[in-house]
Amino acid sequence: MAGPERITLALTGASGSQYGLRLLDCLVQEEREVHFLISKAAQLVMATETDVVLPPKPQAMQAFLTEYTGAAPGQVRVFGQSDWMAPPASGSSAPAAMVVCPCSTGTLSAIATGASNNLIERAADVALKERRQLILVPRESPFSSIHLENMLKLSNLGVTILPASPGFYHQPQTLDDLVDFVVARILNTLGIPQDMLPRWGEHHLSGNDD
Repeated sequence: MAGPERITLALTGASGSQYGLRLLDCLVQEEREVHFLISKAAQLVMATETDVVLPPKPQAMQAFLTEYTGAAPGQVRVFGQSDWMAPPASGSSAPAAMVVCPCSTGTLSAIATGASNNLIERAADVALKERRQLILVPRESPFSSIHLENMLKLSNLGVTILPASPGFYHQPQTLDDLVDFVVARILNTLGIPQDMLPRWGEHHLSGNDD
């Protein structure tokens, strides 16, 4: 199996809930175990941007997301923001990779300063201290100097900053195509197979000897 088998996926209060939901669906389809974390702000944004309304309690949310994605029992595990006994809170049992998608600038700041005030921030702190893969998907415009300084600080620590900035060279026809562009880039960075977006130049490889 290419890429990590267990992934922490966190959704925070930036616009772009569709990216996080689509990524969750793709990870499930690729048979990965997902530790799912979501902030209260992200739940509010999701209810505003989509027709998905998540139950407030982790156990009910886990059952909902399992049915929503068609996951196997136990494949998606949901943890509350104050569940300090959850695997992502400790380097001894946290998944090998973490993605914050979308990542609010508030969460970006908290990760950059090591705040660890909730499970999402602590899980990211664990990824940093254990030197594990951490991908942040900010969705904001314009970026302030504070945002850019925090991104540079984290990038210098090995974090992948992957803004939700879809391209157009694949000639998207729908909003889903734009969402898939960003999600495909995340999967590529994780090393997980995806067929939503061809890699640059692949369409020129067959039958072209020039």
